[in-house]
Amino acid sequence: MKKTNFITRIDSGLKRGEPFEFYFDGEPITAYSGETVAAALFAAGKRGLGATNKNCKPRGYYCGMGVCWGCLVIVDGRPNIRACIKEAQPGMQVQTQCGLEKVECDG
Repeated sequence: MKKTNFITRIDSGLKRGEPFEFYFDGEPITAYSGETVAAALFAAGKRGLGATNKNCKPRGYYCGMGVCWGCLVIVDGRPNIRACIKEAQPGMQVQTQCGLEKVECDG
């Protein structure tokens, strides 16, 4: 099978914010101010974000605009965060999430 090389980040002709790092499953990921978690992960070559509920098979990007729940991740210990609309922040800890996690309500 022929391996396809993907362009992961466009580096010319763009003005970017300041670069910084956050962590995805313990691995440092470079992001730029104003980028979403999903955009930074995709640029870093990460195609699987979350995992299916039934057997934890990888899930990738689907809508890219917050309509579906295909890119759910855990951010700084909080589950059910859509990576495609969550802005990346320096030092943030992002983890793969398996399915939709139940969350206790405060009120």
